[in-house]
Amino acid sequence: MILVVIDDDPANIKFVRFILANEGLEIHAASDAQSGMELIHRTHPQIVLLDLVMPGVQGMEVLQEILEFDPGIDVILMTGYYSTESAVEAIQKGAADYFPKPFSPEKLRERINQIKEDSKHRQRSLKLENELLENFEFDGMIGRSPLMLELISQIHRIAPHFRSVLVTGPTGVGKELVARALHRLSPGQKGNFVALNCSSISETLAESELFGHVKGAFTGAHQDKVGVFEYADGGTALLDEIGEMPLPLQAKLLRVLQNQELQRVGSPVVRKVNVRVVAATNKNLPEMVSQGKFREDLYFRLCMIELKVPSLAERREDLPMLQRHFLKSFAAQYKKPLAGLTRRAQTLLARYSWPGNVRELENIIGHACMMTESNVIDVRDLPDRIQNLRPTENTESEVQLSMDQLARLHAQRVLAHVGGNKVRAAEILGISRTYLYELLKKNTPDQDQQNSDTQHEESKLVTPKNPKSA
Repeated sequence: MILVVIDDDPANIKFVRFILANEGLEIHAASDAQSGMELIHRTHPQIVLLDLVMPGVQGMEVLQEILEFDPGIDVILMTGYYSTESAVEAIQKGAADYFPKPFSPEKLRERINQIKEDSKHRQRSLKLENELLENFEFDGMIGRSPLMLELISQIHRIAPHFRSVLVTGPTGVGKELVARALHRLSPGQKGNFVALNCSSISETLAESELFGHVKGAFTGAHQDKVGVFEYADGGTALLDEIGEMPLPLQAKLLRVLQNQELQRVGSPVVRKVNVRVVAATNKNLPEMVSQGKFREDLYFRLCMIELKVPSLAERREDLPMLQRHFLKSFAAQYKKPLAGLTRRAQTLLARYSWPGNVRELENIIGHACMMTESNVIDVRDLPDRIQNLRPTENTESEVQLSMDQLARLHAQRVLAHVGGNKVRAAEILGISRTYLYELLKKNTPDQDQQNSDTQHEESKLVTPKNPKSA
């Protein structure tokens, strides 16, 4: 691990070198900001010790310049002019810590070792996260949350039966991915997959798009046209935004579902088709039925098999995996060696409400990957609506907790697969047995809360009474 010291006091540089001589660090030093930045650009350190007050430059400006170069660097500010205001400002601007001079050797060694351990933990988490991505990507759907595992399990159970399916969920959750997964696993996988958005075509053209037409059926029908259902014969037709389909067409769709037959516009010929219809919507169809905007018989025909796709807010534990998946994809697309997201960026993404769901996350990561000038995505690369969120004290721990949960869940799954053999599980995971034990003995969030509640109750039992209030 590389450490750079930037300080105009040679005695302090010598002091730091002496303190950290046996900590396994490659230490470089500079006596001014300009040569310090040149060192940073040349050596790419993981840690920087930066003097806050130097001739001709403010340490806060140098801090900002360092983090603009690489937001992943842990910067510890040192100063002989300590104030609470400057300490708060430093932490808010991204400093890892703030040491008033003179500082104790023990304190510096302890903080450096903590940073080293955090770095090792991030590397282990990244390794496991990459393996999680490989194991828990299903037809473009990423997730290890209980809701996603249940959805994928349902897809596996439903797909072999060539039946129509209703897929519901908010905009941007990936309903088309569900439809494509059903098609890939179905008996009609060699047939065509055809998607039509019912809200994107006019009512006058919708019937022709769905059922086709014959030459001369209407003005402009210069030749026969095959509709969606015929083109998808033997395969799958996805009707997205089914709630936008006009009522007259709903009756004709019901005929296709019930009898597997249709007529082209302008033709008396009844044509047989064998097509799986997947209808998708973000609307409340039962409410539309009660309002007379959707046929009740069609709804009951569709909802016999319904798949509900959870919103991103309902499966926040999948956020780190999704972020990593999109980052890898866009890094390859834009040919950039992107290493990941900074902790500050992850903190804000974890706090966001995600009204646009996975599609919004994909767009945000894609834009950040395109615009960033660093090798990591930082807060400044995110949209204003996310940058303006104020992190709470425990948000960063929540981000790390979700990473730990993913790693622990994956380790437990592998362990179960090998019949509880920890040696074999560690080999498969590519981690040491020590780290595997560490993962497995970590509490779940529920256990953490239970322990906290227990400690709180015990503390109330031993709290002494105030004699003055008796």
